Amino acid sequence: MPAHIGRPVINLGAHRVDTDALIEHIRTTYSDPDEHPRMGVWERIIRNAGVTQRYWTRPLAEATATTGVARRAETAFGDALDLAETAARRALDDAGLDPGDIDGIITSHTTSWTVPNLDVHLVERLGLRPTVARMPLTTLACAGGAHALVRALYFAQARPGARILVVVAETLSTIYHQAETTPQSMIYRALFGDSAGAVIVTGVTDENADGLGPGLLADDPFELVLPGSRDRYWGTIDDDGLHFESTRAAARAAADSLPYLTDWIGNRAVEWVVAHPGGPRIIDDVVAGVGLDPEKHGRHSHASLAENGNLGGAAVLDVLRRMHDDPPVSGDPGVLAAFGPGFNLAAIYGCWA
Repeated sequence: MPAHIGRPVINLGAHRVDTDALIEHIRTTYSDPDEHPRMGVWERIIRNAGVTQRYWTRPLAEATATTGVARRAETAFGDALDLAETAARRALDDAGLDPGDIDGIITSHTTSWTVPNLDVHLVERLGLRPTVARMPLTTLACAGGAHALVRALYFAQARPGARILVVVAETLSTIYHQAETTPQSMIYRALFGDSAGAVIVTGVTDENADGLGPGLLADDPFELVLPGSRDRYWGTIDDDGLHFESTRAAARAAADSLPYLTDWIGNRAVEWVVAHPGGPRIIDDVVAGVGLDPEKHGRHSHASLAENGNLGGAAVLDVLRRMHDDPPVSGDPGVLAAFGPGFNLAAIYGCWA
């Protein structure tokens, strides 16, 4: 039986940082004569990211201050947990569920280190049953949302009728470090926003099938670690905090993964796609790769990227939320796909209910 994925809730950081303000901050920070000639290159990189604004949990000046790894990690996790709790409560309310109705919780969170992780904290904060099944995902970053939905699908197939709460939170502003001036660091500070996303996934049964409402009926998951790709995109940590690193080959990684994705899809029809908004090229490569028009079928992903930035693991949930507001034809099949460090891919095939 398939699993029903409802309408996600997205909770953004409280502080809007538009691209003009970000560029002006960088221009002011790097006013040294030896650095200033690079400003034109940096500005082009930032504007080409496709992001008009992003939302951070802290004001621009505070988020970019040098504080050290301990303070950064503590702040990042605290903010992510607050975002996650609010998103999860709204998802429960929207679905008309009480915390005790949840059979499993699957979380994804990468941007700070803590033990216990998001799952344990949310069990207590939300008042979930102490015996609720838990599955914390902690190092998946941008692929976290799709991987969490894959795990929720497996859970629902094993326990028909189960209700699973998926929660993804990332405070990606924590990777902004003033001392970094590489092109990659400029791309990441332009792309990333802070958020949490939450959604209810329900195992479909004959008894509940008519009452679940619109959404994605997911029935086939797919996962890939792209061979020989660990040099594409990865994370590091030092005294300043968490960093994301990449090579030029990272720009081709999504496209290099597409033959595996299309082989998995096979002869099945694809009428829509929820493509991870990791950047304009990733969106267009994925949409075109599954045989659709990037301008038409990538519009929700491009809008999410422009208005919120790349939200990491929560990004596909934001795109799926937008699809709920502008849905495909009932019964149309399609694919949800996201990419992350490693280089890895997670995807789900299903139809729109």
